[in-house]
Amino acid sequence: MQGPDSHSVDEHARGGPRPSAAEFLRANHDVLLAEWQQEVMKHLGGKAPAHPPWLIDHLPELLSTLADAMEAGPEALDERLEAAHAAARMDAGFNLGEVAQEYALLRRCILHRLETQEQQLRPGDLTRLEETLDRVVTRTMTFFWDMKQRTLQTLDRMSEATLDDPDMETLLERLLTRLMETALTVDTAAVMMLEGDALVVRAAVGLGTDEVKGLRVQVGQGVSGQAALERRPFFVRSAATDPRVLLGPLRRAGLRALYGLPLMNGEQLLGMAYMGSRTAFAFSDSDVLLFHAIAERASAHIAQVELHEREHAARREAERSLAQLDSLLESAPVGIAFLDLELRHLRINSTMARLNSKSVEMHLGRTVREMVREDLQASVERPMRQVLETGQPLRDVLIQGPDPVRGRPGFWRVDYFPVRTPDGVLLGVGNTVVDVSDFKHAEAALQQAIDFREELIAVLGHDLRNPLHAVNASAFMLGNVPDLDTGARRSVDRIRKATARMTRMINDILDFARSRLGGGIPVTRQRVNMLELCQGVLDELQVVYPERPLTLEVHGGDLWGEWDPDRVTQVLGNLVVNALQHARNDSPVVTQLTGEPMDVVMRVCNEGDPIPPEVLPHLFDPFKQSRPQQDPGNKQRSLGLGLYIVGELVQAHQGTVRVETGDGDGTTFTIRWPRVPPPRGDLPP
Repeated sequence: MQGPDSHSVDEHARGGPRPSAAEFLRANHDVLLAEWQQEVMKHLGGKAPAHPPWLIDHLPELLSTLADAMEAGPEALDERLEAAHAAARMDAGFNLGEVAQEYALLRRCILHRLETQEQQLRPGDLTRLEETLDRVVTRTMTFFWDMKQRTLQTLDRMSEATLDDPDMETLLERLLTRLMETALTVDTAAVMMLEGDALVVRAAVGLGTDEVKGLRVQVGQGVSGQAALERRPFFVRSAATDPRVLLGPLRRAGLRALYGLPLMNGEQLLGMAYMGSRTAFAFSDSDVLLFHAIAERASAHIAQVELHEREHAARREAERSLAQLDSLLESAPVGIAFLDLELRHLRINSTMARLNSKSVEMHLGRTVREMVREDLQASVERPMRQVLETGQPLRDVLIQGPDPVRGRPGFWRVDYFPVRTPDGVLLGVGNTVVDVSDFKHAEAALQQAIDFREELIAVLGHDLRNPLHAVNASAFMLGNVPDLDTGARRSVDRIRKATARMTRMINDILDFARSRLGGGIPVTRQRVNMLELCQGVLDELQVVYPERPLTLEVHGGDLWGEWDPDRVTQVLGNLVVNALQHARNDSPVVTQLTGEPMDVVMRVCNEGDPIPPEVLPHLFDPFKQSRPQQDPGNKQRSLGLGLYIVGELVQAHQGTVRVETGDGDGTTFTIRWPRVPPPRGDLPP
């Protein structure tokens, strides 16, 4: 590479006047830089270094300074350049030997360049150049060593600050205090922690300590917030007058130099640290280097504290979760156990342990075969292995065997489920066991009660109805005696009404028992005429209630269909009797029949008070009165099964029943009887 004085260099090479050392350095400035870098790479074997080993940031100034010193004397050397170079190399992690090697390579490049050009410097210049280089190297080494010792001493004192394991804010303040004790130009220093999207001053020493603690600066605002956003250091020459300094106490303290840098844990921003001086407009390189070392130590401690806090929080959460799990296991009324892939017990509660007649401690680490009775081993182990093989839970597995504790047959309902990590890795199998022996024995007792009830219903249906029919037949014969007086005939009528009501009550009770216990009321269909059925029912009821008008109205249409005649007459009888009970004493009960294409519609109407709204939703419930008793003196009682049986019988025919009631309109029950049963998919809900 040719510099501005390359022509004069060629003249010297041809035997012209000898150049001075200053002229040589200036003329070969760029060439020496290039050759020095080549020598460095050759020294490193052509491999890129872990940290930059060349003096590219300081070498141009160093060469210029050397040239000036050769003309003006050693006083022209700038010590600040050497100190800056030493600080930069220490900050980059160089050791003393590496710094010396850089200068040795520079010396070699200068001598090599002189030999290549076959030049000789003016008498005495080469010696003075060597001496000047030695002075630069010596002072750089001295600066480097002094800064190294100063930093090591400060780090030792920083290590002492951590011996008693202080909290984070105390330790940070101790580290900042060590900085102020070592760097005399530093008058204040602080650490700002990143909390959410703001930097908060958590530790401070020096000027404005009490005022600045707790102050916040949003990330991206002011000089510190912007530096945090960009992850870079910042420097302010006059903090008292710079509007980018947002912390008021720093401006009021009259600070000049203000330097800050981000606290990083890898790529994670932890906060910012700054130091300020009221006397200096700039900090020395050694002070900056020391501040970097302290910041690195603070960052490491902050990261370590956060890591410990997360570990402690995770440990506390794990302990809390385990405590909750243990509490749940012990308080659960069911047996619970967790087993590994080899079916060894990992955790088990006392309920499960009692079921196995062994302690909790005896189960831990033992297999199912070792803990479960021999007669139950296969039935317990088989579903567990199935869960491990398929990864699918098994529910409601019933295990039966002798219960040695209670001395009777035992029944246990077991659920098995796979136990996995959050990422799906199968760890083992868990199971819950519920002792259902009491339920099974209660179920057996209930079945016995049901059997007894069915026997009782059979007695009621057969043994009671037969004498009741005899009473009714005797009353009918007495009623036909021609010479009965009025009082005797009235007594016979009361007997006939009472036996009729008892017959309906017995029929309702039998049908209720069948609907609840036998799977529904049986229906035997045959082709019948609805008009004939209804006329027969009304004729029978008219004999029992001769003083009440019972009217049948036919509104046309085909009245034939497939129904159970006994059930149709039972429905109409219950509706008419219900209407007689709630209608006015002198009002008729009207039954209407209408033939439609698919159905025959039956309506039973009476005049009387409307059904209360609160009664309507429960009108067809069993053992419910269709209306509240308005007259306390009314002695008439009912089981409340009549309308329930009506609803059940209509539903058995796949029909519908509807009630309409209102003031002035009375009450109407409307039943739609399908002529033929609809397909199963078309049944009404």
